[in-house]
Amino acid sequence: MPAVRLLPSPEAEDLLALTRDLCAKELLPRVGRAERDEEFPREVFALLGRAGLLTLPYPEEFGGGGQPYEIYLQALEEIGGAWASVGVGVSVHALSCFPVFAFGSDSQRRRWLPDMLSGERLGAYCLSEAHAGSDPAAMRARAVRDGDAYVLNGAKAWTTHGGRADFYTVMARTSDDGARGISCFHVPAGTPGLEFDKPEEKMGLTGSTTATVRLENVRVPADHLIGAEGQGLAIALASLDAGRLGIAAVATGLAQRALDDAIAYAKDREAFGKPIIAHQGLGFLLADMAAAVESARATYLSAARFKDAGLPYGRQASIAKLVATDNAMKVTTDAVQVLGGAGYTRDFPVERFMREAKVMQIFEGTNQIQRLVISRGL
Repeated sequence: MPAVRLLPSPEAEDLLALTRDLCAKELLPRVGRAERDEEFPREVFALLGRAGLLTLPYPEEFGGGGQPYEIYLQALEEIGGAWASVGVGVSVHALSCFPVFAFGSDSQRRRWLPDMLSGERLGAYCLSEAHAGSDPAAMRARAVRDGDAYVLNGAKAWTTHGGRADFYTVMARTSDDGARGISCFHVPAGTPGLEFDKPEEKMGLTGSTTATVRLENVRVPADHLIGAEGQGLAIALASLDAGRLGIAAVATGLAQRALDDAIAYAKDREAFGKPIIAHQGLGFLLADMAAAVESARATYLSAARFKDAGLPYGRQASIAKLVATDNAMKVTTDAVQVLGGAGYTRDFPVERFMREAKVMQIFEGTNQIQRLVISRGL
């Protein structure tokens, strides 16, 4: 059953109804086969773009949907519940567009954003490196000014859409001044020297391509620098606050789907003469799962309202990401338990949900890093 939502307007209700309808007709029929065969669903992102669902939180003047985060995240939750790989991809694309929107020049916004937000161009976000994940200030990829261009060298690990994206938002070091020596660049796909390793063989989200991006004398014009030299880490961290809310919404959608499947099974499966949902031990487990989903949703919506009000929301974003992804891991694990032996087979998707939930505790900042951010704010 769909989540019960309190939406601020009939227009928002129509948008969520459109999202649910598209998910039911276009995403759900494809997800099982695509995840099994590890197929990247590029055409699905184009479809979402044409429907106006790929870049909802950006202004209409640049081709976005002009929606507040409170609405965008609920649409993203619906997408994540239907197909987690696609939900993560939508969040990563929005994250990849954010630096140009928030820190780019007027010329850069006019030049790049309309295509980015049309759905025809898919983005990737290159921050992490093999030795610099939770500590991005330790990155080694470098960008050296050479006349009217920058030349980039290095490798960026764990890149969602690596080798599949149409543009890459790349953080690279322009000086040795620690955290103040990192800058942000817009690198179009097809730029000579931009190469990709074989995609990672992952536990879950197998429909989402993740690969190391290699920069081998990649030359980009100087006007592809986003913001100022040395501003890159500040740009990256600001982007991650918004990205963490996206992952919180996707994790909540995944947990809701696992709960729905567990309830349906528990109503149908009988033991000792009655449906297993009528047994208190199982009923209480489902009640805890429902409480976890509702609390995750409430937490990300609270953070979104801070962002929409123009207030600092970094701590709230970390709390939302922490709560939603930890809860998703618990709910999906419990869903497997509800289905018993059947839940451990690939005849039911709950085993996939459990595998997909795990990485959500890791990317966009591990949940240990979220605890560090929250505790520092105390």
